[in-house]
Amino acid sequence: MSVILIFLALALLIAGAWRGISVLVLAPVLATLAAFASGAPVLAGYTQIFMQAAGTFVIAFFPLFLLGALFGKVMEASGAAARLASAIALALGAKNAILAVVLACALLTYGGVSLFVVAFAAWPLAHALFVQTGLPQRLIPATIALGAFTFTMTALPGTPSIQNAIPMATFGTTAFAAPGLGLIAGAVMLVLGLVWLQWRVRKLTGHHVAAATNTPTTSGALPLWRAATPILSVGVVTLIMGSVVLPLLDTGYLADPAYGATDLSRLRGLWSVITALAVALILALILSRPPRVMQSLNDGAESALLPLFNTASLVGFGAVIAALPGFDVFRQSLDGLAGGNALISAALSSAALAGITGSASGGMSIALDVLGPSIMAQASLQGVDPALLHRVIAVATGGLDTLPHNGAVVTLLGICGMTHRQAYGDIFVVAVVVPTIACALIIALGMAFGSF
Repeated sequence: MSVILIFLALALLIAGAWRGISVLVLAPVLATLAAFASGAPVLAGYTQIFMQAAGTFVIAFFPLFLLGALFGKVMEASGAAARLASAIALALGAKNAILAVVLACALLTYGGVSLFVVAFAAWPLAHALFVQTGLPQRLIPATIALGAFTFTMTALPGTPSIQNAIPMATFGTTAFAAPGLGLIAGAVMLVLGLVWLQWRVRKLTGHHVAAATNTPTTSGALPLWRAATPILSVGVVTLIMGSVVLPLLDTGYLADPAYGATDLSRLRGLWSVITALAVALILALILSRPPRVMQSLNDGAESALLPLFNTASLVGFGAVIAALPGFDVFRQSLDGLAGGNALISAALSSAALAGITGSASGGMSIALDVLGPSIMAQASLQGVDPALLHRVIAVATGGLDTLPHNGAVVTLLGICGMTHRQAYGDIFVVAVVVPTIACALIIALGMAFGSF
């Protein structure tokens, strides 16, 4: 019965999100109801589990959400994001409209721009290209999702995404963990996603907007080098900070309880990404010179809050679910499916929590907070490289997280003016099914050849 309650709460969360109810309201209500139905103390579950988990997430990752949103808003307000997207579209040509949109989204997200900002920035370009080339407009959300929600979010080494940052503290890894496997997973997601979208174009021929628009132009736009430099700096600064600068610093003071009684290995990755995003923001302000700088920064700061607290609310929901008696039964069944393999067990548990919360970062945070010590102990006994765990868990959570109640999905559909019924099916394939296939592949490769 307790396991049924978990799936019932998940079903209600999905149904509520499908109907447009905010997860800020939905998640605590359903978590409270699930605790009550399970016989757990309701008020203690809310204040001591839900709010503690949500608050811990905000404390840990507020800088990444804030810097990413500020950077994204500056890139958007200055025209740099549109300049990069248009340049890619012009270089590839109108006949490759889907690929152009995917690569434009990928470049922006890999460069540190929040996927929420990317969705807003990519929609006008995608709409113009799809109309011009007669492509089915209902595929625009899935095209943007493929570029922004998949391989650049969890697979590509060095990505400054929150999903790639969370495992670093637990495993003592960097943003470049298991780069070979990350590249393979990323390539699989990109290729299979494009194959699906092109097949759908052939199936949906005739289902497109009849109007016509002009080809994107770059006349009078920001010089390309000035638009691209802040984006390119993110990966470079992340690598230099993690590999060169931070190891040279005296960080013995971190052992002091005042600083968390920790060490550099647990903070190196996070500090590297924070520094890289800060440098990129400064470069964007200098090179792209957005109008009304203070207004852009204020808007960016405000835009960071909703994604942050949506995710935190889902983390709280997942933490309450993870504390219910039924979750232990559910987790043991997953361990049984894994056959005692630490890598498979970690992937299944984290993916399940990502699905329950509708958030890769939320599910990952709960999995590593609740199950992290046991995962590390089991992996150590089996000789599993922490870098391999990092990459597999990141890719695993980037699959089931994109269920209908995912905040980014709801936002994307709203931007595109479409309903779940119209466009979610293709999002499900490119952002759930394909990443799951990629995860299974790198698990098999990791078990056969180790981390590379």
